[in-house]
Amino acid sequence: MNFTERVTHLKEEGAYQVLARAKELEALGRDIIHMEVGEPDFYTPENISQRGIKAIEDGRTRYVPPVGVKSLREAIAEDAGKRRGISIDPTQVIISPGAKPNLFFPALAVISPGDEVIYPDPGFPTYEAMIRVAGGIPVPVPLVEEKEFSFDLEAFDQLVSDKTRMIILNSPGNPTGGVMSLDGLKHIADAAHKYNIWVLSDEIYLRIVFDQMEAPSIASLPGMMERTIIVDGFSKTYAMTGWRLGYGIMPVALAKKVSLLLTHSIGCTAEFTQYAGIEALTGPQTWVDEMVASYQKRRDVLVAGLNAIPGMHCRTPLGAIYAFPNVKSFSRGSDDLANLILEKANVALLPGTSFGSYGEGYLRIVFANSVENIQRALERIGAVLSDLPA
Repeated sequence: MNFTERVTHLKEEGAYQVLARAKELEALGRDIIHMEVGEPDFYTPENISQRGIKAIEDGRTRYVPPVGVKSLREAIAEDAGKRRGISIDPTQVIISPGAKPNLFFPALAVISPGDEVIYPDPGFPTYEAMIRVAGGIPVPVPLVEEKEFSFDLEAFDQLVSDKTRMIILNSPGNPTGGVMSLDGLKHIADAAHKYNIWVLSDEIYLRIVFDQMEAPSIASLPGMMERTIIVDGFSKTYAMTGWRLGYGIMPVALAKKVSLLLTHSIGCTAEFTQYAGIEALTGPQTWVDEMVASYQKRRDVLVAGLNAIPGMHCRTPLGAIYAFPNVKSFSRGSDDLANLILEKANVALLPGTSFGSYGEGYLRIVFANSVENIQRALERIGAVLSDLPA
């Protein structure tokens, strides 16, 4: 069959490929420790689930406006604005089933064929996919391990130009756990102003940061809200991955165009999930703090254990739920090493190359797992790697 260019480049996400192989091995009786899929291992808090159930019982199962339920948009505007120190009007908020539509649709609305789009590498695979689907030219900027996996600003300065239509940011980041500094964001903002560039800031992990730090948003910088698209959602912060509830915050004129793309594709986001989202934002937040504290404990166990394995070096991630250890000292590439660990150690994780060419020499390990499983995984990985030259 003949397919268009916009789909011939698409590839599966590495996490789902590794998960499928891990499930095959489990079906054969293997005891697999799953550290490949970026999903919280917590259940959705009871108060949120009950609000969703009540919404169904109340008949909240009908069509709603494509942009979302008014009361949820209001709650998001208040909560997101307060956390970022900016003023957000509910008309700037677009609700979507998961965060990905608010990655894809703004890209379709502003990127024309031939436009260049800067994005982080290693980074979330959907970034490159959506750039190509929109007809844009992907321009990867390497993330620098020595700078907490922030942009290589020297490389950025060489790549940004009047051909650049959009800059994509992700902080805290997947797969590295890096958090961009305020100075780094100011540097990027200056370029966005100079060349009149849109910025898409993926902030899905904004509240999962450690050691009492905060992740700044580029939208909070002077003059940036008018050219920034914030993408966020409920999946990571409230363990609501299966609820499929996300949102975008953007200038009103762009929001109107994105709402039309929603109208003619998805239609609308499930009504009852939106009422669960209202409860998530307006209900008690102590659960989120407890979850983040638990992640920090697990992070510390994992990083200490990885650094104790000869030949492996791992920086301490500042946010998100991922460790990104450096394995360049071993005699194998990242893909081979990740496959060896799955087949021989029964631990499912991802090669850094699942997130771009600059991910070579790294592995991504999800620490949304029990301390017991993390310790078991470390023992298994260490045993397998001890047989390799380093």
